[in-house]
Amino acid sequence: MNNTLLNEEKQGEILQYNPEGEPTILPTKKMYIESYGCQMNFSDSEIVASILTEHGFSTTTELYSADAIFLNTCAIRDNAEQKIRQRLSALDAVKKNNPSVVIGVLGCMAERLKTKLLEEEKIVDVVAGPDAYRDLPRLVAEAEGGQKAVNVFLSREETYADINPVRLGSNGVTAFISIMRGCDNMCSFCVVPYTRGRERSRNPQSIVDEAKELVANGFREVTLLGQNVDSFNYVSENGETTNFAQLLELIAQVSPLLRVRFSTSHPKDITEEVVHTMAKYDNICNYIHLPVQSGSTRVLEVMNRKYSREWYLNRVAMIKSIIPDMALSTDIIAGFCTETEEEHQETLSLMELVKFDYAYMFKYSERPGTPAAKKFNDDVPEQEKGRRLQEIIELQNQHSLQSNTHDIGKTFTVLVEGLSKKSKEMLKGRNDGNKMVVFNKKDKKPGDYVNVRIKGCTSATLMGEIVD
Repeated sequence: MNNTLLNEEKQGEILQYNPEGEPTILPTKKMYIESYGCQMNFSDSEIVASILTEHGFSTTTELYSADAIFLNTCAIRDNAEQKIRQRLSALDAVKKNNPSVVIGVLGCMAERLKTKLLEEEKIVDVVAGPDAYRDLPRLVAEAEGGQKAVNVFLSREETYADINPVRLGSNGVTAFISIMRGCDNMCSFCVVPYTRGRERSRNPQSIVDEAKELVANGFREVTLLGQNVDSFNYVSENGETTNFAQLLELIAQVSPLLRVRFSTSHPKDITEEVVHTMAKYDNICNYIHLPVQSGSTRVLEVMNRKYSREWYLNRVAMIKSIIPDMALSTDIIAGFCTETEEEHQETLSLMELVKFDYAYMFKYSERPGTPAAKKFNDDVPEQEKGRRLQEIIELQNQHSLQSNTHDIGKTFTVLVEGLSKKSKEMLKGRNDGNKMVVFNKKDKKPGDYVNVRIKGCTSATLMGEIVD
């Protein structure tokens, strides 16, 4: 075989031979992927893209030019599912314009509704759960042949450790690495154990190899993803175990130029060993997302969170004793089943004690099939949920502004991620504490580390200028 690339058709596929004589499939079809919900879903979409790229697809950002359209869905709240249904209604016009286009629903909503989704949404051709992505080439082929195709099998082993993700919409600077899948915590409000299955951890070496490849390709930051990263526990064939603190150290040692973040931590599992490891390495960012959900011990028990208010505050004190300037964010649910006004006030008082840098805040949304839906009445009126949520948001906005105001005059090392949304003359990036910083451009480019002195702020953003 000479060094000229040769093409031939074989069983309907276009094959390309490389100089070594190895055949690969040339892209002949285009896929369009939209991701919704958590960072894990966006990471999963990159796995989907990789699998289908190996079977004759290329990615496209042009909806109407796609041969297959996939919505990678979230089921954590009803609003998330309604957003997908609205999007499917909008895709009806695409299907009418091109009846042969394959429309697939992937992820947690697919896993929760299964075949029911095909009955409710007539334009859907493929339904695949989070553990069924390797089967997508077959499912798509069935759909192309006129058959509806479903695979929602949950695996106890699947981690996609051998899949090299296609970085979708990448800025070339930051990337996600999924280190584990599933969740064993069984919080009463949550569908994740039912849509993503039980916990299983990836081989640490495969994670290290992925991080090394990212660095070689110019990436400068990775976020290690898992529903509960603190419970990472890989057991090798010879019985050796790797916990999360040990994995964190392995990734930090890949390169001093590589920033390391992680999400999400569980208050019942985060250890001093993890925080000491963070303190040991300058390239592990001083930021922890530590969802509290409620400031009431009784409500936390109803949620099956397996910790108390006092335990949570103790964990925060432990973290701050090791790294005093640690940035903390959280999740809070307003109006969970049986929550009283006094218990809502306990949440506000916990927020006052911790003063989170920022938070993700929601009204409780009952999810069918969860323990909460089976055992408890969703008895807090919607209007009351809305009032409580607004009070939580207003208090958090105060704390976020206070936190950012406290940073005025300080100088932070910032990793440049790209241009600011509001001005092409400004750059944006995040500091060690995961705060977004906007600053003057000078001659800097994405991937550079710069020192930025903070001159002003809003509750969401720091504003500054590059200093030598």
